[in-house]
Amino acid sequence: MVSFLRALLYGAGGVVVVGVATLVAFQEKLVYVPVLPGLPRSYPMTPARLRLDYEDVWIRSSDGVRLHSWFVKHDPPVRGPTILFFQENAGNIAHRLEFVRVMMQRLHCNVFMLSYRGYGESDGYPSQHGIIKDAQAALDHLTQRNDIDASRIVVFGRSLGGAVGTVLAKNNPDKVSAIILENTFTSILDMAGIMMPFLKWFIGGSASRGPKVLNCLVSSPWSTIDIIGLIKQPMLFLSGLQDELVPPSHMQMLYSKAVEHNRNCRFVDFPTGMHMDTWFSGGDRYWRNIQLFLDQYVPEIQQCKSSCKVDDDDDDNDTAA
Repeated sequence: MVSFLRALLYGAGGVVVVGVATLVAFQEKLVYVPVLPGLPRSYPMTPARLRLDYEDVWIRSSDGVRLHSWFVKHDPPVRGPTILFFQENAGNIAHRLEFVRVMMQRLHCNVFMLSYRGYGESDGYPSQHGIIKDAQAALDHLTQRNDIDASRIVVFGRSLGGAVGTVLAKNNPDKVSAIILENTFTSILDMAGIMMPFLKWFIGGSASRGPKVLNCLVSSPWSTIDIIGLIKQPMLFLSGLQDELVPPSHMQMLYSKAVEHNRNCRFVDFPTGMHMDTWFSGGDRYWRNIQLFLDQYVPEIQQCKSSCKVDDDDDDNDTAA
């Protein structure tokens, strides 16, 4: 009996050791997947394939990493909001072009699509600290453009992109007008416990009841639940109830934490929505709720006179309606 118990303990210990080794050695590859299995890293297409008007934009993060982006412009030009879109953890921005095409059609907006470092044509290697710098560089670029209304920049983040966008919105309350989160996790720490259940007692976010002794080994915790309550801008939460990757309860927890401190929060769930297709399965209701949110919190303040350009002369000559 003693030998059996000893073997059982050794076996459990071995599982934990293997789990810890996996966590340390492969965590970045689990969190960041720039290249989908069997596919090249390069873009399979550009916005031109979908007849979208766009420009290639190259920017540098504060630590000098060269980043590639697409600024997709509504045609004809409109004085609508500009969506700063942050993608999920897998693939590249080209895989989101159909979504962006429909978004522009339905919301009459411009879209800025950032390739995180290590993704697409961007240089470097992905990390939490690095991607936060990348997002800031993208926002700074947008605020300096004179062909958009910089007072109507809206962050849209799905999954990992929601974590990225949350940090950016918190750090830039005067530059980000509103934020939309879709199927975002509470933290990578909580997701690690889901992906590796045998480590759940040893790792987790602020809601975890275990000792969390392994948290210090996670280099990209993306603890959205710990900063969501600090955001002052209006927030829209879009949750697919059939999400097969991020438990829908994560979105509910994020909303509950946010609404404690911010009354301008809206939560909409979609019964058939999965992790990647909530926008598609949600149909008209999905886009209608986003449009209502934008109309309420990011309205057009003044009419465009002759073009969508915003300059000092226009501001001096325009009067309030």
